[in-house]
Parts: sequence; C-alpha cells; structure tokens
Amino acid sequence: MTPRTSVRLIDVADAPAIAGHLARDVKELARWEPAQPAAYYTTPGQVARVEQLLDDHRRGARWPGVIVADGEVIGQVTVSSILRGPFGKGFLGYWVAATHRNQGHMSRAVGLVLGVMVEELGLRRAEAHTRLENLASQKALRNNGFRPWGIAREHIFLDGAWRDEIFWERILGDGAPPR
Repeated sequence: MTPRTSVRLIDVADAPAIAGHLARDVKELARWEPAQPAAYYTTPGQVARVEQLLDDHRRGARWPGVIVADGEVIGQVTVSSILRGPFGKGFLGYWVAATHRNQGHMSRAVGLVLGVMVEELGLRRAEAHTRLENLASQKALRNNGFRPWGIAREHIFLDGAWRDEIFWERILGDGAPPR
C-alpha cells in the first residue's frame, strides 16, 4: 500500500524531524543543496530557520511547507520568491528524506503545493530549477505538467563547483492578476 502524502504549513514543532533528516542525509544533499553551517543540521538551528520561514510567510514572501507521509514529516516543499501583481508567480523548492524516496512522495507533494499556489496564494505561474542530472526531481516536475524552458550555465555553487541548472515552468491558471 502506498503511504498517504500531504503538505501543510511548517511549524516550529517540525524542527527535530527536519534536523534529523538533514543531518542523516547531509552528504547526499550536498549534490543538490548549498553548503550550510553545522548548526543548520541541529534542532536549534532548524527552530531558528523555521521561525524565519514563518516570519517570511506572515509577510507574504513565502509559503513554507512540510511533506507528511502517514503522519510523519519526511521533507519540505516551499514556495518562495513570491511576486504578486503582473507576475503572479512563485518559485518551488522541495526535498524528501532519503528513507522515503522512490515512493512517489515528491511528485504528490509538488501536485499538492500547486493547489496551494492557486487556491491560497492566488498565483498563476510556478517556476523551479533542477540540476541537469537530477532526474528524480525532473520526473516530479514533468509528472505535474512543468516544462523546461532553458538552461542557466554555472547558475549555482554546489558541492565545490559552479553547476548548470534547467529552468522549469508551469502555468497554473488564466485571467488577470488580482488587484
């Protein structure tokens, strides 16, 4: 039976689970995520980070969520760089703990957060980036109607070098931007 996947707004109480996953998966995540100080992988470091994410959320700049499977926090999904008005877009980022990969959680979480982008945030466009070799992330985006629209050369410094990334887009709805 496939575990149930859901997304919800992050809470400070999620910090221990997030820190545990990040600390365990630190070497693998180095391929996909920027380097972080040691405190980032601790519960106090994640408490501070979650508090900042929630402050950004209150200001309307971000929707920070967690991915939950059968009641357990197994990753994060975030809409950041939210631009309202004539752009009406947000940038999607996500990760799933190594112990929960290859079970469809990432694809389901992306689909669920697209609903949040439309219904809660009133956005029209979703964007994302992936490393060229991150086929799992690309599959999650393709499964949810994203299309690649370009390659940014040496776009991000990861794992000791500048890396290329594919830019992805998905149009979420029609109509004029909300006033």
